[in-house]
Amino acid sequence: MFSKVLVANRGEIAIRVMRTLEEMGIASVAVYSELDRDALHVQRADEAYLLGGPTAAESYLNIPKIIEVIKESGAEAVHPGYGFLAENAAFARACEEAGIVFIGPPASAIDAMGSKTKARELMQAAGVPIVPGTTEAVDTLEDALRIARDEIGFPVAVKAASGGGGKGFRVALTEDKLQDAFEGASREGEKFFSDGTVYLERYLPDPRHVEVQILADRHGNVIHLGERDCSVQRRHQKLIEESPAPAVDAAMRAAIGKIGTDAARAVDYVGAGTIEGMLQDGEYFFLEMNTRVQVEHCVTEMTTGIDIVREGILAAAGEPLTVSQDDVELRGHAIECRINAEDASRKFSPAPGKIGNYREPSGPGVRVDSGVGPGGEVTPMYDPMVAKLIVWDTDREKATKRMLRALGEYEIEDLKTLIPFHQALLATDQWANAETCRDLVEDTDWLKTLAFPAPTLGDDDEDEKIEQAYTVEVSGRRFDVTVIGPPPVGGVAVAAGSANGAGAAPKKRGERKKSAGGGADELVSPLQGNMWKVLVKQGDTVEEGQLLCIIEAMKMENEITAHKAGVIETLSITEGEPIQSGAQIAIIKSPPAESAE
Repeated sequence: MFSKVLVANRGEIAIRVMRTLEEMGIASVAVYSELDRDALHVQRADEAYLLGGPTAAESYLNIPKIIEVIKESGAEAVHPGYGFLAENAAFARACEEAGIVFIGPPASAIDAMGSKTKARELMQAAGVPIVPGTTEAVDTLEDALRIARDEIGFPVAVKAASGGGGKGFRVALTEDKLQDAFEGASREGEKFFSDGTVYLERYLPDPRHVEVQILADRHGNVIHLGERDCSVQRRHQKLIEESPAPAVDAAMRAAIGKIGTDAARAVDYVGAGTIEGMLQDGEYFFLEMNTRVQVEHCVTEMTTGIDIVREGILAAAGEPLTVSQDDVELRGHAIECRINAEDASRKFSPAPGKIGNYREPSGPGVRVDSGVGPGGEVTPMYDPMVAKLIVWDTDREKATKRMLRALGEYEIEDLKTLIPFHQALLATDQWANAETCRDLVEDTDWLKTLAFPAPTLGDDDEDEKIEQAYTVEVSGRRFDVTVIGPPPVGGVAVAAGSANGAGAAPKKRGERKKSAGGGADELVSPLQGNMWKVLVKQGDTVEEGQLLCIIEAMKMENEITAHKAGVIETLSITEGEPIQSGAQIAIIKSPPAESAE
């Protein structure tokens, strides 16, 4: 068994892995970016090493630096968690070449399942049912249009060949929407996975997303731990997961379990992995394989009592699984809610920020996997997850009540999260009836009822506070900071960026809040992020609902559309530049009314 393992990740999954390492008597090594110097996973580890700058490319995706740190720390193995390098065959191969054990499948299995087109072809050859569609990449829009018309029909799903986690997944409900879907899926595939190739699948209108947890070792043992239902999603990314799946009985469980183990054997899999599939009208189709531990592995741990992370570490060390298929028994029901820093009322837009007071729920059957604490920060640089809240009880109805109780106990001050969304959805008849809840998640009017209260000013002294921006430099690094407080005594504050103290007068705090919403003609950014794409220019005439720009935030593309028809009088954005929440995007003037004859 290993004596020391480096965890090549951050946040809650890094802490989750470290807890199991500690229980196994294995020392843990953390890595971190400049933004994560004070993060909890850094404090939790036995030792920690700085990787580099704040971006993922400079730190958590920097393969040479991570290999260097593994050698420097003396770790014999690396656990990638999920995301970042978890499904990166090049990283697994680099570890193998450096004599470092990669806690996960061999690079060949990651390669085989990393390309969705390869995986579909492989599964089809192995007799595993796949969603009807192409098993080869579709190179051009013209080819996509022909295949969709003649072979698949509409609606059709366009997917990045190397995609995952909802990235590179677009749907064309009708023929006229295919170009947008094709180009959008290809663009996301290129951006997130350096692979812009796409393929087509029949789009199933209201399927249940059901996945199977598998475990495999180097001794030929492959088992499954039952299924999870992950049907509640936004933008094809999961929000709520549960185990067992409400629509799966014992016979179906055995059938899809066999699909999962057959798929794992087909690629000589080792460790923990997940076969994702779609269940529609009693038919189960292979969707993809995630060659890593899943975010939602916790609900399976709660219903089986098996530590999935531990089994993966044992398998990587060459040990056999500690359980057989006959040992696996699902007891009770578990539910997981992802507590993301998002505003559901604004179409789940990311809402990064600092956390004030923080208190996690507890009590019987409650588990919280988190990576933050009081005074922590959810940065726009990474994904928006704050924590995962998991509960267990003897059946689904009791588990739902326990989850509502736990959500009510969860206190996260000064940060917008999905807690109100989860509370509202779990109280609906749709959830009680075990529906997919897709209509609710896509109902913008219903989501708007979940809006957070508008900020209010305090006493009279609050009105006298001003907001002042400064640029400071610490150890050669520049920072933009905002100071909010009473007006300076004996002089006028200097506005950031002004020459010789001359500049714009500081804004009162109340004035800033009033202007953040924009006027009737002004369109402002609903979130903080990076201006990924600008699709219009000043002077253009636009229709209400027309796509103007795309903001990338927390690994998600957020499409910004025109709030009214008119002419773009002012365009205040630049492609590739950062943008703050509340910043002006454009001023759209209504066209002059035609004079009556």
